[in-house]
Amino acid sequence: MREALMHIELSIMARHPFDPARLNRRFRIVLSDFVTVVLFRNVVARVTREAPAVSFELAAPTDEHELLLRRGEVDFVIRPDFFMSSTHPRAALFEERLVCVGCCTNRELQPRLTFDRYMSMGHVAVKHGGAPRTPVEHSFLTDLGPTRRIDILVQSFSMIPPLIVGTNRIGTMPLGLVRHFQRTMPLRIVELPHPFPAFTEAVQWPSLHNSDPGSLWMRDILFQEATRMATTQELRVTSSPEDAEPPGHFVRSVSPLP
Repeated sequence: MREALMHIELSIMARHPFDPARLNRRFRIVLSDFVTVVLFRNVVARVTREAPAVSFELAAPTDEHELLLRRGEVDFVIRPDFFMSSTHPRAALFEERLVCVGCCTNRELQPRLTFDRYMSMGHVAVKHGGAPRTPVEHSFLTDLGPTRRIDILVQSFSMIPPLIVGTNRIGTMPLGLVRHFQRTMPLRIVELPHPFPAFTEAVQWPSLHNSDPGSLWMRDILFQEATRMATTQELRVTSSPEDAEPPGHFVRSVSPLP
């Protein structure tokens, strides 16, 4: 019944010429604090100018995003692509990588960080409540052997900088987010001893919304703002440029994770 009603609503919307300036709609989006800070705040600023009646409801990632997409209860999910459902269309937004970060006064954090030093130092680590599987960095660290010395567990990447400033603790964060916090905090970036592969943040939407004019318009804004962000950031990605998916590269479905 829910899907039938959505089909009817979308077919009615598609009959009228689409004008963003007259759009009155609340978009429900699942995304992380990291994506909110580095990308989505720019999306909100642009939408406010082009479609002032549009509003947003932002929610933290959970392990139920596939169900929410299937029911049409969210308009978009923005996550690393390997967390994505295989049953809904998706598209790449931008590529990111993880780095080690510490306070500028942290004398234990050397410019060339060895693996043993990295693992033995006190970490502020992220444990995303309710998120599927484990945080991005855990899947790579697990293959390296010993566990990290975790002093503090937090709920999001944005909580790491305030807890390492003035201490000898370190954290592992997306590069773009560290550079954001460097504007206001004395943070130093150090390359990880075993650089993690770059990962792709992607956007996914319900299959029923594939031809929805409002969804198409919002996707275009996401792709354009992701491209703008990528051209202004100095990202040194470990994978080859030809291997990266450009913003807006469309994938109707992907194979399930092993």
